[in-house]
Amino acid sequence: MDISLTHRLSFKQASLTVLVAFILGTLLSLTQVAVDYASEDASINREIRALLEISHNPAARIAYNIDAELAQELVLGLLRSTAVTHAVLTDNTGMVLASVSRPRSESHYRVLSDSLFGAKRTFEDQLFVSYSPNEVVGVLRLEIDTYAFGSHFLKRSLMTLLTGFARSLLLSLILLILFYFMLTKPLTDVIRALSQRNAQDPQHHPVPCPEGHEHDEIGTLVKVTNLQLSSIAQEIAQRRNAEDRLTQHLSELENIVSARTAELKATNARLSQSNRELEIARTTALDMAQARSAFLANMSHEIRTPLNGLLGMLALALDGPLSSEQRQQLGIAHDSGKVLVELLNDILDLSKFEAGQLELEQIPFDLGTLAEETASLLSQNAASTVELTCLIDPKLPAQVLGDPTRVRQIVSNLLSNALKFTRFGRVDLLLTRTTTGISLCVRDTGIGIAKEAQKRIFQPFTQAGAGITRQYGGTGLGLALTRWLCEAMQGTLALQSEEGFGSEFRAELPLPAYAEATALPQLQGRVVALTPAGSGLHEMLSRWLPVWGLDYRRLESNTDLQNIKTDLIISDSPECLYDIRPVCSCIVLLVTAYGNFLPQDQAQRLSPLLQIARPLARTDLYRMLRHILHYDATAPQDSPQAFAPQIGTPRVLLVEDNPINQMVARAMLSKLGCQVRVAGHGGEAMEVLEQENIDLVLMDCNMPVMDGYEASRRIRQSGRWPDLPIIALTANALSDERERCRSAGMNDYLAKPFRREDLVVMLDTWLPGEIMR
Repeated sequence: MDISLTHRLSFKQASLTVLVAFILGTLLSLTQVAVDYASEDASINREIRALLEISHNPAARIAYNIDAELAQELVLGLLRSTAVTHAVLTDNTGMVLASVSRPRSESHYRVLSDSLFGAKRTFEDQLFVSYSPNEVVGVLRLEIDTYAFGSHFLKRSLMTLLTGFARSLLLSLILLILFYFMLTKPLTDVIRALSQRNAQDPQHHPVPCPEGHEHDEIGTLVKVTNLQLSSIAQEIAQRRNAEDRLTQHLSELENIVSARTAELKATNARLSQSNRELEIARTTALDMAQARSAFLANMSHEIRTPLNGLLGMLALALDGPLSSEQRQQLGIAHDSGKVLVELLNDILDLSKFEAGQLELEQIPFDLGTLAEETASLLSQNAASTVELTCLIDPKLPAQVLGDPTRVRQIVSNLLSNALKFTRFGRVDLLLTRTTTGISLCVRDTGIGIAKEAQKRIFQPFTQAGAGITRQYGGTGLGLALTRWLCEAMQGTLALQSEEGFGSEFRAELPLPAYAEATALPQLQGRVVALTPAGSGLHEMLSRWLPVWGLDYRRLESNTDLQNIKTDLIISDSPECLYDIRPVCSCIVLLVTAYGNFLPQDQAQRLSPLLQIARPLARTDLYRMLRHILHYDATAPQDSPQAFAPQIGTPRVLLVEDNPINQMVARAMLSKLGCQVRVAGHGGEAMEVLEQENIDLVLMDCNMPVMDGYEASRRIRQSGRWPDLPIIALTANALSDERERCRSAGMNDYLAKPFRREDLVVMLDTWLPGEIMR
């Protein structure tokens, strides 16, 4: 096996060594040249100074005697030096006694010499006689051509560099020969011996070791190679024996395979039949799933449509003049209808989970406000002996990213569950910020849950026991849906409870912060709370009033007020307030349960008195404090009821085919101050739009002649009403309905049955600003 010269180890090692030697030799030669240059440069000045010293005394006597003839002989003598090109001798008056010069010598190397030493140098020697050294009698000036010295330096430098290169070349040749005979030739012999071996030969022939290399690295390499070759020869022999045995076994296996092949053919035939049956079952399952979705959509529409009329008519009847018994009966009917709607929603959500159709939004929303609004709506279901409190972390972000509808459902289900099973004590809603998102906790002092019942409490249609269902009612779907919603958001729902001592449900939701909370303007004042230490009112006030800059203090009774100066008293107990007027005349803020405001005569006795319903919302409390402490001249509402926005005279087109739903929606819109036009289907709606100016369209989706989807598409395609808000009215509560409405050109979505509050929010959102008062 031949290896080219450039690939041999001897060449590589010699070339590397020579390269290093060449670099070092070049550096040494350059160092020597540099030292020679410095010496030559110094020798120029030294020789000329010596020449001036020799000529000093004669030149001084000549300048002193002013002898021009001797001066001429002196400068001519100086000109005999090969380096001197110009010599001038002057007396002390500057008169030239003698001056001679000659042309400088020219050469191709003069440019290099001039660049190193300069083209010329000028020297002056001030002349004086020995007995009067301080009196200058003349000046001897010489001009030197440096090439006379530079040429010698260049010749020496060239010789130095050539000698170094020759030494490096000779060294490389010697090393190449030495490395060849010491390294390359023995390795080449070993490689040749290995390449000449027959790999199929079962006999092992050892590779000979090159002479003189028995104990060095090459000899060790040969020994290791021979050991490996011996092992390989043994392994080849063993493999040949194994191949002989395998050949024998293969002949036996062929017979077995032939028998098994016949069995596999029969098995494949049976599997093919099974696959065909499975494909038929899969097609049947898909058809059933589609039929189930269609059934759910139809069921939702068919149930929600009459429910919308039922609840709407009951709400309208409750707004009219009624006797106490009639109001009670209609109220029970209205509440029963709402329970039926909630049950329908839970069943549909359960079906979405099981079908994998749940879709979550990812939009920013105010979690704190959402929780407070939900708690306020549910507060009317709380017993008057239950204190409902929203405890929100001041570090909670102003907005988080997530699905506000599903988060509201989690809060509503947990609070409803807690309020249902709590008759005395407290129900707290706690929102705190965690490293991974938000922690939502609902704790109560209710009946609690037994250990054995906690394992099945999150299963659908299951409650803690049969007695619970009979006493408190419910379907057992709320907690199951809540856990599934938490898991769909990649969160968790945990339960801690002890029978007879209340329960705590904690939902950990990974809702990332979208906007951080901004600090409200600071207030100044002293606030005293008359409430027990374990009350939710105290816990909320101690958390928020210092953040707003107020000096907060809690007292057990009004007897401690005599020596305390305060700007406001907050209490949740009317009984302890009747005796405070003799000792304190400041404003009193009374926090009561929903609907338990003091009568006018009792409130007059405690005047100045303001009342507010719990649970306290942060914004309402802050606005109330600003008004009381004279930061805001506008008095806040002291009623727990939510008032609808006052609407001017917007023109609303109601497109609805059901007469009952027409009556309900028309009555609601009229009470809100709207001018209402009614159309029975999409074709009539197009005609009304052609004839009148309409500010907003409430469009039912399922109608005869022309449904709401087609009508909305035609309105958008016409281009005449590009900014007209179209709100879908649909009883289909499935997940794809909202997207279907938006694809048809509708702006928003209102599911039946809807409340008047829902309609107010929709009108407030989409009616133009100039219509709103």
